[in-house]
Amino acid sequence: MIIAIDGPAGSGKSTVAKALAKELGFVYIDTGAMYRALGLKVIKERINPDDKEEVIKLIERTEIVLDGSRVLLDGEDVSSLIKTEEIGNVASKIARYLPVRKYMVEKQREIGKRAKNAVIEGRDTGTVIFSDANLKLFMTASPEVRAKRRVHQLKEKGFPVDYNHILQKILERDKMDYERKESPLRPTEDYIVVDTSSMGIEEIIRYIKSLISERLKNNQDDY
Repeated sequence: MIIAIDGPAGSGKSTVAKALAKELGFVYIDTGAMYRALGLKVIKERINPDDKEEVIKLIERTEIVLDGSRVLLDGEDVSSLIKTEEIGNVASKIARYLPVRKYMVEKQREIGKRAKNAVIEGRDTGTVIFSDANLKLFMTASPEVRAKRRVHQLKEKGFPVDYNHILQKILERDKMDYERKESPLRPTEDYIVVDTSSMGIEEIIRYIKSLISERLKNNQDDY
Protein backbone atom coordinates (compact mmCIF):
# COMPACT_ATOMS: atom_id res chain seq x y z
CA MET A 1 0.00 0.00 0.00
CA ILE A 2 1.21 3.47 -0.89
CA ILE A 3 -0.20 6.44 1.03
CA ALA A 4 0.64 9.81 -0.53
CA ILE A 5 0.49 12.97 1.58
CA ASP A 6 0.90 16.41 0.03
CA GLY A 7 0.24 19.96 1.15
CA PRO A 8 1.86 23.33 1.86
CA ALA A 9 4.67 23.99 4.34
CA GLY A 10 3.51 23.86 7.95
CA SER A 11 0.33 21.90 7.28
CA GLY A 12 1.54 19.09 9.54
CA LYS A 13 2.17 16.57 6.76
CA SER A 14 5.67 15.60 7.93
CA THR A 15 4.67 15.05 11.56
CA VAL A 16 1.58 13.08 10.55
CA ALA A 17 3.38 11.04 7.88
CA LYS A 18 6.13 9.98 10.32
CA ALA A 19 3.63 9.04 13.04
CA LEU A 20 1.38 7.18 10.61
CA ALA A 21 4.28 5.22 9.08
CA LYS A 22 5.50 4.23 12.54
CA GLU A 23 2.04 3.10 13.65
CA LEU A 24 1.41 1.09 10.47
CA GLY A 25 4.96 -0.31 10.25
CA PHE A 26 5.38 1.30 6.82
CA VAL A 27 8.48 2.91 5.33
CA TYR A 28 8.47 6.71 5.66
CA ILE A 29 9.66 8.66 2.61
CA ASP A 30 10.22 12.41 2.90
CA THR A 31 10.51 13.70 -0.66
CA GLY A 32 10.88 17.30 0.51
CA ALA A 33 14.06 16.37 2.38
CA MET A 34 15.67 15.51 -0.94
CA TYR A 35 14.93 18.97 -2.35
CA ARG A 36 16.18 20.56 0.85
CA ALA A 37 19.40 18.53 0.66
CA LEU A 38 20.00 19.87 -2.84
CA GLY A 39 19.09 23.33 -1.54
CA LEU A 40 21.78 22.98 1.12
CA LYS A 41 24.38 22.15 -1.54
CA VAL A 42 23.24 25.15 -3.61
CA ILE A 43 23.91 27.38 -0.59
CA LYS A 44 27.22 25.69 0.27
CA GLU A 45 28.52 26.15 -3.27
CA ARG A 46 27.26 29.75 -3.41
CA ILE A 47 25.05 29.09 -6.43
CA ASN A 48 22.21 31.50 -7.12
CA PRO A 49 19.01 29.38 -6.85
CA ASP A 50 17.51 31.52 -9.64
CA ASP A 51 20.32 30.40 -11.98
CA LYS A 52 18.58 27.43 -13.57
CA GLU A 53 21.57 26.23 -15.63
CA GLU A 54 23.95 26.15 -12.66
CA VAL A 55 21.42 24.32 -10.47
CA ILE A 56 20.88 21.71 -13.20
CA LYS A 57 24.65 21.22 -13.57
CA LEU A 58 24.85 20.67 -9.81
CA ILE A 59 22.53 17.64 -10.01
CA GLU A 60 25.07 15.81 -12.18
CA ARG A 61 27.61 15.80 -9.33
CA THR A 62 25.23 15.24 -6.43
CA GLU A 63 24.14 12.05 -4.67
CA ILE A 64 21.11 12.18 -2.36
CA VAL A 65 20.09 9.07 -0.43
CA LEU A 66 17.24 8.51 2.04
CA ASP A 67 18.29 6.00 4.68
CA GLY A 68 15.34 5.58 7.03
CA SER A 69 15.03 8.93 8.79
CA ARG A 70 18.51 10.00 7.67
CA VAL A 71 19.20 12.16 4.62
CA LEU A 72 22.63 11.64 3.07
CA LEU A 73 24.09 14.30 0.79
CA ASP A 74 27.18 13.01 -1.01
CA GLY A 75 27.64 10.52 1.82
CA GLU A 76 27.21 13.06 4.64
CA ASP A 77 24.28 12.90 7.06
CA VAL A 78 22.62 16.33 6.69
CA SER A 79 19.31 15.45 8.38
CA SER A 80 19.69 18.11 11.07
CA LEU A 81 21.10 20.75 8.73
CA ILE A 82 18.28 20.99 6.20
CA LYS A 83 15.42 22.12 8.46
CA THR A 84 16.03 25.87 8.38
CA GLU A 85 13.68 28.42 6.83
CA GLU A 86 16.44 29.55 4.43
CA ILE A 87 16.96 26.06 3.03
CA GLY A 88 13.20 25.52 2.72
CA ASN A 89 12.89 28.67 0.62
CA VAL A 90 15.81 27.68 -1.61
CA ALA A 91 14.29 24.21 -2.02
CA SER A 92 11.04 25.79 -3.26
CA LYS A 93 12.97 27.83 -5.82
CA ILE A 94 14.96 24.96 -7.28
CA ALA A 95 11.87 22.72 -7.32
CA ARG A 96 10.57 24.93 -10.15
CA TYR A 97 13.04 23.39 -12.58
CA LEU A 98 11.81 20.37 -14.56
CA PRO A 99 15.21 18.56 -14.73
CA VAL A 100 15.48 18.82 -10.93
CA ARG A 101 12.00 17.36 -10.50
CA LYS A 102 12.68 14.56 -12.99
CA TYR A 103 15.84 13.58 -11.12
CA MET A 104 14.04 13.57 -7.76
CA VAL A 105 10.97 11.70 -9.02
CA GLU A 106 13.11 8.90 -10.45
CA LYS A 107 14.91 8.45 -7.12
CA GLN A 108 11.66 8.62 -5.13
CA ARG A 109 9.93 6.01 -7.29
CA GLU A 110 12.85 3.63 -6.78
CA ILE A 111 12.57 4.00 -2.99
CA GLY A 112 8.79 3.52 -3.00
CA LYS A 113 8.94 0.42 -5.19
CA ARG A 114 11.55 -1.18 -2.94
CA ALA A 115 9.51 -0.37 0.17
CA LYS A 116 6.18 -1.76 -1.16
CA ASN A 117 4.32 -0.41 1.89
CA ALA A 118 5.11 3.28 2.37
CA VAL A 119 3.86 6.63 3.56
CA ILE A 120 5.34 9.14 1.15
CA GLU A 121 5.03 12.86 1.82
CA GLY A 122 5.94 15.93 -0.16
CA ARG A 123 5.21 17.60 -3.45
CA ASP A 124 3.87 15.60 -6.43
CA THR A 125 3.51 12.44 -4.33
CA GLY A 126 0.08 11.44 -5.60
CA THR A 127 0.05 13.27 -8.93
CA VAL A 128 3.45 12.46 -10.44
CA ILE A 129 5.52 10.10 -8.28
CA PHE A 130 2.76 7.60 -7.41
CA SER A 131 -0.32 8.54 -9.40
CA ASP A 132 -1.76 5.11 -8.52
CA ALA A 133 -1.30 5.53 -4.74
CA ASN A 134 -3.96 3.72 -2.71
CA LEU A 135 -4.79 6.80 -0.66
CA LYS A 136 -4.03 10.44 -1.49
CA LEU A 137 -4.26 13.13 1.17
CA PHE A 138 -3.82 16.87 0.77
CA MET A 139 -3.21 18.41 4.18
CA THR A 140 -3.75 22.11 4.64
CA ALA A 141 -4.17 24.76 7.33
CA SER A 142 -4.51 28.53 7.37
CA PRO A 143 -1.26 30.51 6.86
CA GLU A 144 -1.65 31.97 10.37
CA VAL A 145 -1.87 28.53 12.00
CA ARG A 146 1.08 27.27 9.96
CA ALA A 147 3.14 30.31 10.96
CA LYS A 148 2.37 29.71 14.65
CA ARG A 149 3.43 26.07 14.33
CA ARG A 150 6.69 27.07 12.67
CA VAL A 151 7.42 29.67 15.34
CA HIS A 152 6.82 27.04 18.03
CA GLN A 153 9.15 24.56 16.29
CA LEU A 154 11.96 27.11 15.94
CA LYS A 155 11.61 28.36 19.51
CA GLU A 156 11.87 24.79 20.78
CA LYS A 157 15.19 24.53 18.95
CA GLY A 158 16.40 27.77 20.51
CA PHE A 159 16.15 29.97 17.41
CA PRO A 160 15.04 33.61 17.83
CA VAL A 161 11.95 34.07 15.64
CA ASP A 162 9.44 36.74 14.68
CA TYR A 163 5.87 35.62 13.92
CA ASN A 164 5.21 38.30 11.28
CA HIS A 165 8.45 37.46 9.47
CA ILE A 166 7.59 33.74 9.44
CA LEU A 167 4.04 34.44 8.24
CA GLN A 168 5.34 36.60 5.39
CA LYS A 169 7.79 33.87 4.35
CA ILE A 170 4.99 31.27 4.35
CA LEU A 171 2.79 33.51 2.18
CA GLU A 172 5.67 34.06 -0.25
CA ARG A 173 6.41 30.34 -0.41
CA ASP A 174 2.73 29.52 -0.95
CA LYS A 175 2.60 31.93 -3.86
CA MET A 176 5.72 30.38 -5.38
CA ASP A 177 4.45 26.82 -4.89
CA TYR A 178 0.90 27.37 -6.10
CA GLU A 179 1.84 29.47 -9.14
CA ARG A 180 4.90 27.63 -10.44
CA LYS A 181 4.78 26.26 -13.98
CA GLU A 182 6.04 22.76 -13.26
CA SER A 183 3.79 20.71 -10.95
CA PRO A 184 2.04 23.54 -9.09
CA LEU A 185 0.93 22.68 -5.57
CA ARG A 186 -2.76 21.84 -5.77
CA PRO A 187 -4.86 18.75 -5.05
CA THR A 188 -6.45 16.84 -7.91
CA GLU A 189 -9.97 15.44 -7.59
CA ASP A 190 -8.75 12.07 -6.28
CA TYR A 191 -7.21 13.68 -3.19
CA ILE A 192 -8.99 13.88 0.15
CA VAL A 193 -8.40 17.35 1.59
CA VAL A 194 -7.73 17.41 5.34
CA ASP A 195 -7.80 20.81 7.06
CA THR A 196 -5.58 20.42 10.12
CA SER A 197 -6.08 23.98 11.46
CA SER A 198 -8.04 22.82 14.50
CA MET A 199 -6.99 19.16 14.66
CA GLY A 200 -4.40 17.49 16.86
CA ILE A 201 -2.01 14.79 15.61
CA GLU A 202 -3.86 11.91 17.28
CA GLU A 203 -7.18 13.06 15.81
CA ILE A 204 -5.66 13.31 12.32
CA ILE A 205 -4.09 9.83 12.62
CA ARG A 206 -7.41 8.31 13.73
CA TYR A 207 -9.16 9.94 10.79
CA ILE A 208 -6.58 8.69 8.28
CA LYS A 209 -6.70 5.17 9.71
CA SER A 210 -10.48 5.20 9.28
CA LEU A 211 -9.96 6.17 5.62
CA ILE A 212 -7.48 3.31 5.17
CA SER A 213 -9.93 0.82 6.72
CA GLU A 214 -12.64 2.11 4.41
CA ARG A 215 -10.39 1.69 1.34
CA LEU A 216 -9.41 -1.84 2.35
CA LYS A 217 -13.04 -2.78 2.93
CA ASN A 218 -14.06 -1.37 -0.46
CA ASN A 219 -11.25 -3.32 -2.14
CA GLN A 220 -12.44 -6.54 -0.51
CA ASP A 221 -16.02 -5.84 -1.57
CA ASP A 222 -14.82 -5.56 -5.19
CA TYR A 223 -13.83 -9.25 -5.24
